[in-house]
Amino acid sequence: MNDRPLLNRRLAEFGTTVFAEMSALAQSTGAINLGQGFPDTDGPEEVREAAVRALRDGLGNQYPPGPGIPELRQAVAEHQQHRYGLTYDPDTEVLVTAGATEAIAASLLALVEPGDEVIALEPYYDSYAASIALAGGARVPVQLRPDAGTGTFRLDLDELRDAVTPRTRLILLNTPHNPTGTVLTRDELAAVARLAVERDLLVVTDEVYEHLVLDGAHLPLASFPGMRERTVTISSSGKTYSFTGWKVGWVTSTPALVSAVRSAKQFLTFVSAGPFQYAIAEALRLPDAYYDDLRASLRAKRALLTEGLAAAGFGVFRPSGTYFITTDVRPLGHTDGIDFCRHLPARAGVVAIPNAVFYDDKTAGSPFVRFAFCKKDEVLSEAAERLARLRAR
Repeated sequence: MNDRPLLNRRLAEFGTTVFAEMSALAQSTGAINLGQGFPDTDGPEEVREAAVRALRDGLGNQYPPGPGIPELRQAVAEHQQHRYGLTYDPDTEVLVTAGATEAIAASLLALVEPGDEVIALEPYYDSYAASIALAGGARVPVQLRPDAGTGTFRLDLDELRDAVTPRTRLILLNTPHNPTGTVLTRDELAAVARLAVERDLLVVTDEVYEHLVLDGAHLPLASFPGMRERTVTISSSGKTYSFTGWKVGWVTSTPALVSAVRSAKQFLTFVSAGPFQYAIAEALRLPDAYYDDLRASLRAKRALLTEGLAAAGFGVFRPSGTYFITTDVRPLGHTDGIDFCRHLPARAGVVAIPNAVFYDDKTAGSPFVRFAFCKKDEVLSEAAERLARLRAR
């Protein structure tokens, strides 16, 4: 065998994900895993039973239609109309995917040519960088930076505008934002929309945390003037209904953009999650009270872990959305979040994720560490008690 590396050069910078490393640490040490973002309880019983019923009735046990079952595409279209006043044709403007991760990958593979620049908000979900690389694009990070006035991370609109060049193809936008918990404001989104229209850019929006906005409201970029025809909107069921293992996501956009994304998606999974598609079609029609209760529960969990982290000595950035809290470990005498997270299970019996893995600029992300609060209250309380040991030492 020759000396050529086995891994494609576009993926050479991407090894095993930090989630795998930290989850393995949690298992080997018995630590509480507040790293990877999945709930420790299942979602609504009626949704789970809908999946069981579909399995027993033979619905989706064989290949579902490539674009997704009609029932789910119709439910997605109804959801967008009911929630945001956005009208989509379920036959031509909705595409079902294997979670939002596949939707992101398929969108970038479909829309980005080698050498195209893709602007993404840094820090960003790690699959963004990998998907841009697979498409042959060049990622251009625009950092969300800590804002002392708000206690959160904010987007510098001037920096975003300056990042656009003649080679820019699209903006990859994530709001509510993982890992910082930032929710872009109406003014910020309006500025992004004006820039996209002015420079004739496409925008791919990752809105998987749309129902996990804890302060304010979720505003889809596609609802802003001039954006319906240039935005690929992505969401999924996992975060909203607490069935992350089902991997049911979707894309909504114009017929031309959906057709382009489908052209890439069909050579990735082709189809997936047949019976679960029927269950999520029912989940999308849950009453508004479900979403209100979900947010109320997460607000209480946010308060519980935020207070515990602050008491343990972390600098805490209060998230406006998602179920993640970003912290600063410098008040604890540390500057390297990766090293801090590798030793945290042994020191305190808790697992977290270092934000540096979500940055191209590792120095900027080095002091920040992310904790997930989508866990049972008793688990969060125990984690807070364990973390308090850090200050005691």
